[in-house]
Amino acid sequence: MRSFMHETVLLNEAVEALVTDESGCYIDGTFGRGGHTRLVLSRLSEQAKVVGFDKDPQAIATGLELAAEDARFSIVHNSFAELQNEIERLGLSGKVSGILLDLGVSSPQLDQAERGFSFMKDGPLDMRMDTSRGVSAAEWLATAEVDDISWVLREYGEERFAKRMARAIVREREEQPILTTAHLARIVAEAHPAWEKHKHPATKAFQAIRIYINNELEDLKNVLEQAIEVLAINGRLVVISFHSLEDRMVKRFIRDREKGPVVPRHIPITQDQMEPPIKAVGKAVKASRDEVENNIRSRSAIMRTAVKLK
Repeated sequence: MRSFMHETVLLNEAVEALVTDESGCYIDGTFGRGGHTRLVLSRLSEQAKVVGFDKDPQAIATGLELAAEDARFSIVHNSFAELQNEIERLGLSGKVSGILLDLGVSSPQLDQAERGFSFMKDGPLDMRMDTSRGVSAAEWLATAEVDDISWVLREYGEERFAKRMARAIVREREEQPILTTAHLARIVAEAHPAWEKHKHPATKAFQAIRIYINNELEDLKNVLEQAIEVLAINGRLVVISFHSLEDRMVKRFIRDREKGPVVPRHIPITQDQMEPPIKAVGKAVKASRDEVENNIRSRSAIMRTAVKLK
């Protein structure tokens, strides 16, 4: 297996926010290459436990190597959307001291042309985080309707020219299959009438298709709800987002749960029932200037932390 450099974003800030009990149980919902997990383990006692989740078979291979080195760690090959089921199976529900979610695509995934995430290097148009299952981007684009492609580009990429791009994709596939990242990037670029300075015209389209193919926003919605259930009292949820749609979802989730339940007037309810289940911890954190200079992919990162109250 080839080795790829991966710089973990907001490494110290995330671990500092996450770890409050050195003997606790922690979950890294997006193990990747284990940057956050290794630092978490270095802060914990021998009695502690860390469970990693990842969809990516390459990440799972790295996780299995770490599990062989450190008995406190185990890895689960599954989406964090299955968090509650997996944690219940392990008998840890309600005993978790912290959950970390580092969203989006990892540097190794972006840098490997054969994964199909980036238009910077030509490769097969795949985009699946879990290459062992699901439909690739090429397979989806081969059959999707214009309206469906347009909806994905608009909703997940916030792309102004979504309909125009979708029509161009469907016209092109009638002439020849769209099988590579370079091919798709060229179609989208030619359909884009207003190129932004310092930004490739295919950026939003690739991002949108990747989010759709991997069900990223739906998985995030599901895991946020489940996190409250599996956390122990005073357990922390730490989420690092790289996309405005993700960050908006996390921000609203924390804000809405901080308000507590919405109860119709005149319905008798105890004070305990009115208390919110979680509250925000501090303000949103962004990468420092030094980190952005050293790792340009950290420039859009936003970290939010919440603690479970009851």
